[in-house]
Amino acid sequence: MIRTLVVGMGQMGQSHAIAYHEHADFEIAGLVNRSQVSLEQPLDGYAVETDFKAALQRLQPDLVSIATYSDSHAELAIAAMKSGANVFVEKPIAATTADAHRVAEIAAETGCKLVVGHILRHHPTWQAFIGRSRAFGGPYVFRMNLNQRSKGSAWEVHKRLMDKTSPIVDCGVHYVDVMCQITDAKPVEVRAIGLRLTDEIALDMYNYGQFQVLFSDGSCGWYEAGWGPMMSETAHFVKDVVTPNGSISLREPLRRASSDLEGHTAADVLVVAATGENEALYDFDSPDHQGLCNLQAEFVSHAIINNLDLTRHISDVVRSLEICLAADESVRTGKPIKL
Repeated sequence: MIRTLVVGMGQMGQSHAIAYHEHADFEIAGLVNRSQVSLEQPLDGYAVETDFKAALQRLQPDLVSIATYSDSHAELAIAAMKSGANVFVEKPIAATTADAHRVAEIAAETGCKLVVGHILRHHPTWQAFIGRSRAFGGPYVFRMNLNQRSKGSAWEVHKRLMDKTSPIVDCGVHYVDVMCQITDAKPVEVRAIGLRLTDEIALDMYNYGQFQVLFSDGSCGWYEAGWGPMMSETAHFVKDVVTPNGSISLREPLRRASSDLEGHTAADVLVVAATGENEALYDFDSPDHQGLCNLQAEFVSHAIINNLDLTRHISDVVRSLEICLAADESVRTGKPIKL
């Protein structure tokens, strides 16, 4: 059994904890959250502690699963690995490139397994999307976004997130990771713009941004993310790859509002159009959000039990964060950033 300490009992933390609770390879050793929190079933029977360091020292878990705000990811992951625990940490791996590299270095030094929560890597439709794109060959044009017309409690969550990070960094790491898996080429330059569309966030933060990333093979990618009640529901879901040999797209899930968590990963139809040919549609039975967390837990178990080499996984997630942080720097300086 993989004795697991789960840190951070927000939406994602509870989803991961439910996955561990229901998986035969895991045993929840403890739950940690800085403040009082209501637990969903089937977690409502567990006690929640507030002191991570005390819980880590007392419980000596095999795995620490981290789903806190991004500025604490590096500190918690390093402390866990130095104690001898394997780590699952939600994306992004850290808040800065220096911290991201430090987390990767500690994983290499300790030999602990380190899995980062790039959940699309475990989604069967996205896996097919990446495979079909690679089969067409490059150079590639990547067109992706995740705009969310968030209101009420969803907007409150987004405003708290923007105390720490911008939308193009928080969500962008997923989609830049997809671009990098498809092309394998090195990113060389990032250009970005952003705008603060509300007085409800800090003066130095923006809730809408977009960037372009250029790759060494000539490929180019565009990503856009906006949060807030002012955002449009039109064209909020674009997941598209264009190549000289055709295009591959994920069709927007039907009847999903842009702020619906299930709609962020729902992708049941893959549209493939070879150059000069009609579109071909491929239907998938997409897992829901909890199903994806379950698949991710299965991968974590497999990595630990079978001693997987996660070197490429770690370098990929560090690279995607570097690109998104370069985009954030470009927004703030108004200049292209060389990588």
